[in-house]
Amino acid sequence: MGNNNKLMKAAILEAHESSFKVSELERPSVGDSQVLVRIKASGTNPLDVKISSGNAPHAKVKLPAILGIDLAGIVESVGHAVTNFKVGDEVFGMTGGIGNVPGSLAEYAVVDADLIARKPSNFTMKEAAATPLIFITAWEGLVDRAKIKPGQKVLIHGGAGGVGHMAVQIAMAFGAEVFTTISAEQEETIGHFGATTINYQTLAVEQYVEALTGGEGFDIVYDTVGGATLDNSFHAVKKYTGHVVSCLGWGTHKLAPLSFRAATYSGVFTLLPLLTGIGRAHHGEILREATKLAEEGKLKVLVDPRNFSLEEIEEAHGVLKSGKNLGKIVIDID
Repeated sequence: MGNNNKLMKAAILEAHESSFKVSELERPSVGDSQVLVRIKASGTNPLDVKISSGNAPHAKVKLPAILGIDLAGIVESVGHAVTNFKVGDEVFGMTGGIGNVPGSLAEYAVVDADLIARKPSNFTMKEAAATPLIFITAWEGLVDRAKIKPGQKVLIHGGAGGVGHMAVQIAMAFGAEVFTTISAEQEETIGHFGATTINYQTLAVEQYVEALTGGEGFDIVYDTVGGATLDNSFHAVKKYTGHVVSCLGWGTHKLAPLSFRAATYSGVFTLLPLLTGIGRAHHGEILREATKLAEEGKLKVLVDPRNFSLEEIEEAHGVLKSGKNLGKIVIDID
């Protein structure tokens, strides 16, 4: 903790490609519709690495900044207009670290009460901090955009990734028949979630569409990988009623394969509520669904077993860059 109760430690990025500087700052004060959270854990995402290296203009971060998009912690104080949280509540959320909103690489953060939810009682602080961005992204694609229904055939590309393993579990919870593309070595990671796995390294799109759907295609295809995987998705979706969703549809793609199927495409951009202020309450709603699923035993989050402190963010980002993490990397704040 800081030297007195007015200060807090925070990791500040002053320039792209530079080291984080852990400094003491004044603790922020809470606004009417905000909550002060004493942060216990800060979840890292690939986006954090892109921001720190200057490769994420869409995140609109102005340096110097406190990064860290996801957090879990304990409510320390609440604004006058906040009625749904009280001091001592354990909460989690995707609350900052982009735009001009300070993030979770600090001992405290003032957050919009609309963005957070009660932490699942059966999740550790680290598990809770690993969940928000990836769960919200998965939910927005499957539920908000594609309107997933029981019995549908749903293909998740990249099921062993952050968003991917959340999407697999959400689709399972909705009663869909779930398929996911993975590499052979990821079978152990994702197999126990109950989805049918497809080795994308050995099977072409046409082969698995024929084998698993009788050539008809999948009702929903969620691309969490981007690039050529999105192009493949246009070939894998069902005619007329099929829906392709992507959270990484940022390249240039030919829509002809999708158009010839008379199918539908939706993009997911989870950062919008934080960047624009619009739709924040929906993020809180989605996280309440995460809590419900977790407490029903229908949601688990893969967390890398390594421990990193606020002073070890570079090492944590290094592991993320290497791709050798076994699940989400979470920074222990307290």
